[in-house]
Amino acid sequence: MRYDLLSILLVDDNHHMRALLTAILRAIGVRNIFDAGDGAEALQILRNHPVDLIMTDLQMQPLDGLDFVRLLRNSPDSPCPMIPVIMITGHSTLRRVGEARDVGVTEFLSKPVTARGVLQRIGLVVEHPRQFVRTEDYFGPDRRRKRDPVAAMAKRRAGER
Repeated sequence: MRYDLLSILLVDDNHHMRALLTAILRAIGVRNIFDAGDGAEALQILRNHPVDLIMTDLQMQPLDGLDFVRLLRNSPDSPCPMIPVIMITGHSTLRRVGEARDVGVTEFLSKPVTARGVLQRIGLVVEHPRQFVRTEDYFGPDRRRKRDPVAAMAKRRAGER
């Protein structure tokens, strides 16, 4: 993967976490790194700079990661509603992961952050992008992780007729 071609936006209200992520990204060759202290600042950066990927914290003030992704995916004036988002948090309970998934987060990374974890998540979103879906109450990457063999069989049978 050509990491030097990626533009990544880091969104975290903790300066030290942004510095750690920046160091990891620079070590793998990412040159274009933008950072923001909260979701509102991130939206402004996205309006002014082309970005390929967002890495955001879940808990921030005044606009937290969930609200930021919700606005990013659903706001009529969103600069890039289909951009991949990696949510980073120390609160990786099943409920929080479900909330993040339900607002349109692409991947989830638990703290403590490691270089291997960052590389793995970036690889997933860049090399294996997920199709976006729109329903009455959801817009974002397809939340299904596993192929449904029953649905695949029904689809195949429908094609046989």
